[in-house]
Amino acid sequence: MPQLTCSISVRAMYKTSELGFNIIVFNNNSLMRDDNKRPDGTTVLPWARGKPMVWDVTVPDIYAESHIGSTTTKPGAAAHKTAQNKIDKYSELSSRHIFYPFAIETSGTWHEMAIELTQEIGRRITTITEDTRETTFLFQRFPMALQRGNAVSFHNTMVTE
Repeated sequence: MPQLTCSISVRAMYKTSELGFNIIVFNNNSLMRDDNKRPDGTTVLPWARGKPMVWDVTVPDIYAESHIGSTTTKPGAAAHKTAQNKIDKYSELSSRHIFYPFAIETSGTWHEMAIELTQEIGRRITTITEDTRETTFLFQRFPMALQRGNAVSFHNTMVTE
């Protein structure tokens, strides 16, 4: 459950940060896979190399049984594993889109592609607003969304009678 709540928080933050410099489509049914799964969103206008960008957010729980073995020995292991899973899952999109897995662990460790994308979004926003702090603001806002998601997840584990 923590992964779902945190992902929703990060997705909401992503939506608000990217508006204004590109047209965004969330839950684009044209990108639906055979298993009824699709990435979180896409740009309508080309992002780079004449292709639109597609992204999928994931927030792996580092304490989950599936990650605990690797996360105890290597920081960022869960983010790396889930990002690679997303890349494999949406590999068929690479001919028509630029794909970014956006993985941030519940502990706050970012996957390098999430860092790269956030920096690029910050640069693009700065071009429009001429405020050089935009990238810094993004790197501050995402962890706040993650903390909110973690707090909700933790609160939901409390037993009330």
